[in-house]
Formats: sequence, C-alpha cells, structure tokens
Amino acid sequence: MEMNRIFLETNSYSRFARGDNHIKKQIENADEIFVSVITLGELFLGFREGKREHENLRLLKAFLSEWKVKVVNVNKSTSWEYGKIKYDLRKAGKPIPENDIWIAAQVAETDSLLVTYDKHFLDIKGLKVWKKLIGKRSKF
Repeated sequence: MEMNRIFLETNSYSRFARGDNHIKKQIENADEIFVSVITLGELFLGFREGKREHENLRLLKAFLSEWKVKVVNVNKSTSWEYGKIKYDLRKAGKPIPENDIWIAAQVAETDSLLVTYDKHFLDIKGLKVWKKLIGKRSKF
C-alpha cells in the first residue's frame, strides 16, 4: 500500500493556519507531512513582520509536534536535486523564486506531493503537484 506523503510549503501552511479546508483535508488524509527548514525560515520572517508573532509561533510549534510531521533539512542530495531543477528552469527560461527551487528539490527528494497554491511550481518537470492547483492552472 502506497503512503500518502505530502509536502507543505509556506503559502499552504499559512492558508492551513487561517482555516483553508482544502489543505486541512490533505493534512488529515496524509500519512506523512513534510515541511522544509526553508519554509520555517519564511514563516518565522512573516511572524516577526506580523502582529501575532507569539500566537503564530505557538500554533506552528503545536503543528510541528504532530507525530506525522517531519522537518526536512537541506543536505547533499538536496543540492543535487536543486542543481537539476535550476538547470532545467534556466534552460526553459522560467525563473522561479530561489527558495522555491530548494523546496522543490526537497519535494523530489522525499518523493512527496507538493501542496501549494503557487502556480510556478507547475513549471518544474516531474514534480508531483497538488491536483487542486493543476485543475486551476488555466484560471490564473
């Protein structure tokens, strides 16, 4: 039986924290949930810039303590994936934010499904991207 492994990036976690039911359903049905250290950095920045830093930190800490949530670090394997993805995007003339290339590398490395509302992830060849986003591609 195949495991349902998802990868949350910054906007998907933020929308989940604000009550997005589509993402909540993905989280509830997942066997494993991955979150990048890069996503954590982006979230911490947003928390500091916002008015609810302590509440947001408390909610994130509780989420990260769930048994099926795993924080993914950058390593040598991630760097290899990053290089392949960055090369393909550059060759295709489709730049995306640097942090998102690193996150995509970690998604590939963990062989998980990226849950996101950022359409530029669709430009990454071979990346498993959430069907909710794929179905809406033409509407962006």
